[in-house]
Amino acid sequence: MKNSAFKIIVSPKAQIEIEKIVNYYSEKSEKAPLDFIISLENSYNLLKINPFFRIRYRNVRALKINKFPYSLFFVIEKEKSIIRVLSCFHNKRNPTKTNFL
Repeated sequence: MKNSAFKIIVSPKAQIEIEKIVNYYSEKSEKAPLDFIISLENSYNLLKINPFFRIRYRNVRALKINKFPYSLFFVIEKEKSIIRVLSCFHNKRNPTKTNFL
């Protein structure tokens, strides 16, 4: 039986954003960086199973990271079973000011 799970590919831009978030939390707390990483991994696992969350702009979808004020913005390549994470940024930022839209 073919594996129906989607593969997650994190863009270099999103990876840098994630690293900055982890670094920020590491300055504030010993526990927060690990909690963020766990929530991020849970988000990835959720996307692998069902990535069809709300479309925010054109074909870009978003998923809020549980317990943190950040969202993953991503596109689905359904025919390849790939999720491309374009950005991970704070929910108070204006998404139209990012360069992935």
